[in-house]
Amino acid sequence: MIECRHILAIVDTERDSQPALSRAFELAAKTGASVTAMLVVYDLSYDMTTMLSGDERESMRDAVTNEQAKWLKNHLNALGFQEADIVVEWNNRAYESIISYTLNDKVDLVVKATKRHDDLVSVLFTPTDWHLMRKCPCPVLLVKDHDWPENGEIIAAVNVGSEDNEHAALNDKITLIANDYATLLKGNVNLVNSYPTTPLNVAIEVPEFDPENYHNAVKDHHNKEMQAHALKYGVPDEKCIVKEGLPEKVIPQVAKDIDAELVIIGTVGRVGISAALIGNTAEHVIDELNCDVLAIKPDGFVSPLAK
Repeated sequence: MIECRHILAIVDTERDSQPALSRAFELAAKTGASVTAMLVVYDLSYDMTTMLSGDERESMRDAVTNEQAKWLKNHLNALGFQEADIVVEWNNRAYESIISYTLNDKVDLVVKATKRHDDLVSVLFTPTDWHLMRKCPCPVLLVKDHDWPENGEIIAAVNVGSEDNEHAALNDKITLIANDYATLLKGNVNLVNSYPTTPLNVAIEVPEFDPENYHNAVKDHHNKEMQAHALKYGVPDEKCIVKEGLPEKVIPQVAKDIDAELVIIGTVGRVGISAALIGNTAEHVIDELNCDVLAIKPDGFVSPLAK
């Protein structure tokens, strides 16, 4: 089962409701975890105070954080979240304070609310969300403002066709966590895997290449690997979905088709030039989703912010 002792919920001052706290307490009630509510604040006028002394600037920071701490306490009391511990941090890069706290205070899960896009249908992931998914050492749960109903659908996004050991280990971790969440939430696990389309350039350039045989061989390989993986974790055949196409198209489409409440996906946490040039398949998938997302790092991942 999920070992969750400490959940960090990120508070958003622009919202009256706090979906992250609601979800955090929902999970805490099922796992026995404690919940900390974190608010990261920064006053842009602080950048204009370089002519002040260090003590004066520190006093300004303290005044802002103390005021926000009072607001947070009153806000949480009004929402019925009195049991949450309160942390207010001063930082113009919110993700740095969040990750630093997870590293220093043994956080098992970070919960943060996503923002609704202007069209009120899709979800908008902020730069802080992306930094957390790339760099936070513990799982990050990005949630919408909705309930998790019983018998809801949970997707474990796996890559069973890869022979890479890291991918195999991540598949195992994702599926185990999906089963745990299904038990906690009385939901259903769906394993979703995509496989590549036939490379048309090869079919054109190599006359003896048989596109149909290639397609069938790839499809059969992924289906067999999915069956073996599902059998290991007790997922029934009807909950295993293998489709042709890019994962950033297949997974969001399946999530929409089955009205998934939660998608669990592994991220490799690329940063810097590698992330800019190569990109991250998981991030392309996440950007197309309109449901809650749980981003998981592979075992052995070290945050670039770790000292």
